[in-house]
Amino acid sequence: MITAHAFASIERIEREQWNACFPDTLEDWDYYLAVEKAGIEGFEWRYLALYEDQQLVAAVPAFITRYSLDTTVQGLARRLSQALARLWPGALQLGLYALGSPVAERCEAGVARHLPQVQRADLLQRLLALAREDAQRFEIGLLAVKDAPLAAGEWVQACEQAGLHALPSLPGASLPVGFACLDDYVGTLGKSTRKDLRRLLRSPAPQIEWRQQVDDVLPEMMRLYEATLARSDLQFERLGPDYFTGVLQRLPGRAACVLYWVDGQLAAFNLLLVDEHRLLDKFFAHDLQRTREHSLYARSWLANVEYCIRQGISTYECGQAGYASKMRFGCRFQGNMLFFRHRNWLIDTLLRLVKRLIRPDRHDPAMAAAISEHS
Repeated sequence: MITAHAFASIERIEREQWNACFPDTLEDWDYYLAVEKAGIEGFEWRYLALYEDQQLVAAVPAFITRYSLDTTVQGLARRLSQALARLWPGALQLGLYALGSPVAERCEAGVARHLPQVQRADLLQRLLALAREDAQRFEIGLLAVKDAPLAAGEWVQACEQAGLHALPSLPGASLPVGFACLDDYVGTLGKSTRKDLRRLLRSPAPQIEWRQQVDDVLPEMMRLYEATLARSDLQFERLGPDYFTGVLQRLPGRAACVLYWVDGQLAAFNLLLVDEHRLLDKFFAHDLQRTREHSLYARSWLANVEYCIRQGISTYECGQAGYASKMRFGCRFQGNMLFFRHRNWLIDTLLRLVKRLIRPDRHDPAMAAAISEHS
């Protein structure tokens, strides 16, 4: 017999059972606990779980927040939405119950691998039904699935069969790393990129420091983070210092913060998750002036690729931003979908009409090109 539960803390679920349902992810039970304990403002966490005889057979993380419909809008549409928000505060905001996480790369439902196809499909539908019930308990009409990967065909199909509307989301980017050395990697890139990176490698480099503990530099890190956040049009959440320290503390040996020093001052940092197969770039924050002067983003990119080569790591996963640079650097892109439906038919109809305006690729040609690979 299957029983369904919605928990407010991941600590209500056994660590080993959760991880068994998500065996191939760097963002595991410990990562979600770090996120939960970080106290990220404006979010409430939910964890949906299905049990059979006290054994977890399917699960998915979720969150509750107030969502601004112009989160992924840029350019003229962004300016218009900001003007509307000044005239009518809250007009573009709705209560949102979403499967996934604001600080995870994608949303996949974890299902015990030994189960047959038919049972897996049924469990995915039960998770979506549980999400609807839990959202209703909180009197939230808008249900969504954030960044469901197209590669997870069963999950995408379950969302479609549940009657959710589909919208292309920010694609993920990754670089397959099978190079003997850094120069071999640079040699695979386009002529102008090769020239730029080889010139960069010949110039004086910043001091690069890998850290597991950052308390002594945390105020400067947060200054860089806030400056980076202020320049972003697509940021969904605001992270506090407890997020960065919590991830490093709760994932020993599986998380690192790389510091970039210029003339004795911290100019950039890069939070990474890592295992024997993948390096996942979670966040890069930087001083814009120093970045332009010393090409710190390209420096961090080369440092991460070189680390993968030295450690025999086959994949560099590099997030959902900066698509133009990632194309130049040889990345592949993985399509993601946003699914949504509002319980109120009128609001749902309006959301379906405006979804063309809030497509994330309308104002970013590089992002549009990345999404088009999977359209």
